[in-house]
Amino acid sequence: MKRTELKADEYHPYYSPYMEILGDAELMEALSSSATELEELIIDLPREKMSYSYAEGKWTVAEILLHLIDAERVFQYRALRFARKDMTDLPGFEQDDYVKYSNAEKRTKKDILEEFKAVRSSSLNLFGSFSEDTLLQKGTANQSYMSVRALGFVLSGHVRHHMKIIRERYLD
Repeated sequence: MKRTELKADEYHPYYSPYMEILGDAELMEALSSSATELEELIIDLPREKMSYSYAEGKWTVAEILLHLIDAERVFQYRALRFARKDMTDLPGFEQDDYVKYSNAEKRTKKDILEEFKAVRSSSLNLFGSFSEDTLLQKGTANQSYMSVRALGFVLSGHVRHHMKIIRERYLD
């Protein structure tokens, strides 16, 4: 299924930039390629760049990567709940608090990348297991309606969004 097949009622407009950055991508390919692209961006990054922040109060590269891992886990959980037709309204999460307690400064680049690859592998397995009907299931999280398939695209677009920020604000 392609990103352009999503309907406007399948995700909150907040996620539109994540969707648009994917163009006409296919779900499983977007999940796979965004992970590969992130690894290629980070693998040769000098160690000192992992603790770099371009401005006061902005996250470091390590914190961004751990944010991606945390968000991936949250969105996986939402996708699983919606796929299983659990209609419980799920709460949001405060990303800044998650980052604050991530212990990013104590983690190595290798360790963080290995964790990201493991979590993304889990996402690939999860979304690969869903039927077309399951991908259409919807639920509510953070007071917003969302489909399972939209969550998969959000995962990919979220990574690409942060890669763009890293390139523009951290690598120049």
